[in-house]
Amino acid sequence: MAKTTPLEFINQVKAETAKVTWPTWKETWMTALMVVIMTTILAVFFLSVDSAFEAIVNFLLKLAQ
Repeated sequence: MAKTTPLEFINQVKAETAKVTWPTWKETWMTALMVVIMTTILAVFFLSVDSAFEAIVNFLLKLAQ
């Protein structure tokens, strides 16, 4: 495998970075907003499922006493 010098590596990184299609600020904000919304929805869902299981387990433990 051919070794590249640090200068060649930096030039290759710059060339590859120039090929990247970067998102616009609007796309970035919309994506961030969707992440926050989905995270909130999932948090509420898992909170409700966890609370339901906790209630079921507590009910069953009370029956066992």
